Amino acid sequence: MRALTRPNPEHTYDPQTEIDRLTNYRDALPATNPDSRRIPPPGQPGTVLIATWNIANLGVHKRRGSDLKVIAAVLGWFEIIALQEIADNLDDFVGLIAHLPDHFDWIFNDRAGNDERSAYIFDTRRVSLSPKIGEVVIVDSDRKNITLPGINRNFEGFNRNPYLAGFYVENAQLLLANCHLLYGPQGSSAERLESLERRQLEAYAIARWCDLRRRDRHRWTSNILALGDFNLPRAQPGDPIHDALTKRGLNLPAHTTRIPTNVSNSADYDQIAVTPGLKSRVRDMGVFDFDGAIFADIYNPSAPGYWRSCAKYYISDHRPLWMQLAL
Repeated sequence: MRALTRPNPEHTYDPQTEIDRLTNYRDALPATNPDSRRIPPPGQPGTVLIATWNIANLGVHKRRGSDLKVIAAVLGWFEIIALQEIADNLDDFVGLIAHLPDHFDWIFNDRAGNDERSAYIFDTRRVSLSPKIGEVVIVDSDRKNITLPGINRNFEGFNRNPYLAGFYVENAQLLLANCHLLYGPQGSSAERLESLERRQLEAYAIARWCDLRRRDRHRWTSNILALGDFNLPRAQPGDPIHDALTKRGLNLPAHTTRIPTNVSNSADYDQIAVTPGLKSRVRDMGVFDFDGAIFADIYNPSAPGYWRSCAKYYISDHRPLWMQLAL
């Protein structure tokens, strides 16, 4: 991973002030704030609140304690959180965990492509970790089945294996696959094409795995969610990554906010995809665009450059995506 550019000048702030602003923005009713990003409270019987967040380069460019405290406050709003882009150096991840209430637990995997790890954080008051933990691996003999029309290259496996974890919530079993698909070099047209095709094959590989596993008679559960950073340009038919990801029945439920998940407002990178049986159980879903609240003293929508560099460096260049799912 490559560290983002440190803002110049450095922006200092009171973390509690920023947490209060974020909380007020989260809780504002549409009647009083048309741009409300209201998120349901956790702990509602019969539902679970799931989120995914790519916290840019966590552990590469060193965040301050104030930054970790603000990030942790947002994570604490949810009951299961899938995190991507955690560095091999776990110092900042451990520092982040230290700011969470004691009822949260966490697990993480080893480094893979780009020296990245993935992780789960979960609220033990309602969520229990199952014995089913692992990674999605497409073995050599099965890779010949990862093909898409118009793509002649062979599937070489995932750059970062999706990280699997099963959870119990009330009487339900959920299996999550935490994904961060390859973005790849973009320096030339040939590199861009290769990166796109490899990402298409990765998207299809996880979609096919979810489809086969939910149908398998030995499955642990058919309640499967693939979530994370899919480096998806547009969540709509015709987008090559979208089409590969939905080819085997995965659904990408539309969220009411309908705004991009990256702070630059250019892409729908982050998604929560559900197997067909879960589609009707999605109660609510949205992107939390913290730019409506954080660092308000330097926010200038007509010239957002400095604010954006601070938001990306101190918090993340991705926004959290969340889903309320009925059990």
